[in-house]
Amino acid sequence: MVEMKNLTCYQIQERPARIIPARSDRPWMDATDERFAYRCLPLSIANAMGWEILLPTTISATWNGGNEIEDISVTIADASYDAHAIAASHFGFGTLTFHTGYLFRTDPGIGVWARGVPNRPKDGIAPLEGIIETDWLDFTFTMNWKFTRPGTVIFEKDEPFCFLTLIDYKALAGVVPVITPITEKPELHEGFDRWREARTDFNARLEAGEPEALRQRWQKWYTRGENGPGGEKAPNHVSKVRLAEPVRRSQADKTGK
Repeated sequence: MVEMKNLTCYQIQERPARIIPARSDRPWMDATDERFAYRCLPLSIANAMGWEILLPTTISATWNGGNEIEDISVTIADASYDAHAIAASHFGFGTLTFHTGYLFRTDPGIGVWARGVPNRPKDGIAPLEGIIETDWLDFTFTMNWKFTRPGTVIFEKDEPFCFLTLIDYKALAGVVPVITPITEKPELHEGFDRWREARTDFNARLEAGEPEALRQRWQKWYTRGENGPGGEKAPNHVSKVRLAEPVRRSQADKTGK
């Protein structure tokens, strides 16, 4: 596995979009009963596993359902920006194209997985994902969204339009998935049965309104990094992600990278 250390964002626009560490919160998760969606730790970790690129101004895009480039129209709220340098119809077929304003460079073997913000659905339009070999590429990539039906969508100022996650893009090449009965791994089978029985018992007590189960509300084994009831604590468990804020390197303090 290639170690990931560097992500350099070479600014190619005078006023490029802002890049921030991804946030784990989501409005729809906040709105769930007692914010129960945050009990799903894998969801929250995925939310924060990367960097968001934020729109510098609000844009409105309308698709009439046609496949030509001119079948999408884009309007921009702040006229001081060049609209085509932010978002435009470039490919046709209901595809809206965003420009990041950066050329990205990563370490050898590491690429950028450009996608929409995880677990943040947007009505009427869906993000298209791409994995780019940014360890050698001397030109930029775009972030594209595909309309799911004719209509108008609005991207607000400071709304993330692209999500960057680093990936070892050759890591899966030698992986061979193996399907095998769980009974071939007795200790794993035992642990799974122990978890399943405890989970079934807890859900039954919760449904019956048992006070202790109601007090616990849910079993927190995964959140605490515990491998089920009586299981060992995982030494490499991740319960929160805090990625670094981009830093600006001036001409005076360049180190040659």
